[in-house]
Amino acid sequence: MKTDICELLGIEIPLLAFSHCRDVVAAVTNAGGFGVLGASSHTADELEAELAWIDDQVHGRPYGADIVVADKFEGKGERLSGDQLLARIPEQHKTFVAGVLTEHGIEAAHDEVAGILGQALSDDKGEQLLDVCFRHPIKLIANALGVPPQYMIDRAKSEGVPIAALVGAKEHALKQVRAGVDVIIAQGTEAGGHCGEVSTMVLVPEVADALRAEGSSVPVLAAGGIVTGRQMAAAVALGAAGAWTGSVWLTTPEAETAPHTVQKMLAASSRDTVRSKGRTGKLSRQLKSAWTEAWAAEGAPSPLPMPMQSYISEPSLRRIDALAERGDEGAQALATYWVGQGVGLMNRQKSSRDVVLEMAEDYLDAVERLKTSLDG
Repeated sequence: MKTDICELLGIEIPLLAFSHCRDVVAAVTNAGGFGVLGASSHTADELEAELAWIDDQVHGRPYGADIVVADKFEGKGERLSGDQLLARIPEQHKTFVAGVLTEHGIEAAHDEVAGILGQALSDDKGEQLLDVCFRHPIKLIANALGVPPQYMIDRAKSEGVPIAALVGAKEHALKQVRAGVDVIIAQGTEAGGHCGEVSTMVLVPEVADALRAEGSSVPVLAAGGIVTGRQMAAAVALGAAGAWTGSVWLTTPEAETAPHTVQKMLAASSRDTVRSKGRTGKLSRQLKSAWTEAWAAEGAPSPLPMPMQSYISEPSLRRIDALAERGDEGAQALATYWVGQGVGLMNRQKSSRDVVLEMAEDYLDAVERLKTSLDG
């Protein structure tokens, strides 16, 4: 397999795997793909330990890191502490979350439902994490939720590392390329996590055509609902240089997905996901559950802006995961996690290495079918 992304990153298979789990990142890289560690949930010290571990596992093979540097968030430019942001959470939202938990048999005190897990989002967090990333031999740095800040673009250029950015519309892709981004990830609405409204099948050729018309040779990666090799082949046929994937790794044994949520994913259909603001304050696709239904119900408060919605949701969702694993039926009804519509094709648990190899074989089979259609 030879595409522009293979040549740029030095990989055998045009398959990039975004994961918050270092084990998945290492396994994918070692199998011939390209693992990308989701770094934003870590503190600088935690990220240092994670990347050092990956370095030891991959023995020089290429991998990357992803840092979410949102261009808009509550408190941006104000240099507020986490406690100051927590103080801005309305009492109405604390009461609502406590009520949702209580309705499902989970004891919840009003003053215990808000908190910050990991490092609080701040103006300088991205720079701190970027410093850590470039102390390691990463081969790609990626950003989501807007154009990367100038310091991120400048630092990547000075380090000789390509910078990638996620987009959900062709005008966003053009803006990213004009800012200096080296790889565009065209993410359709099928994707898990933050996504727009345009389908991957439409978005990828739309972005590829727009960049070509601009005279840009920046490679495009397709994202959104891609969990098979034939989908990866389709993405290349649409004009992409490869696939950016996330959901397919969530049910692997290497992933840190909560056990009950894994079982829900394996049993889910492609219709069992929903775009909701109830987790981060921005629309993101996740498994339907009593939690997502509660935030969509009449009378529910409007979700808070990023990152405050996470401060009101993540502590409860982590608690829900722990209770669900112990068999608590109320928690099992509430349990949810980010996942794309491709979950309907994720019905068997397999290792990250096997996912890579099966996707490569499926890709080759799809290409052969295309060749046969021409010969016929």
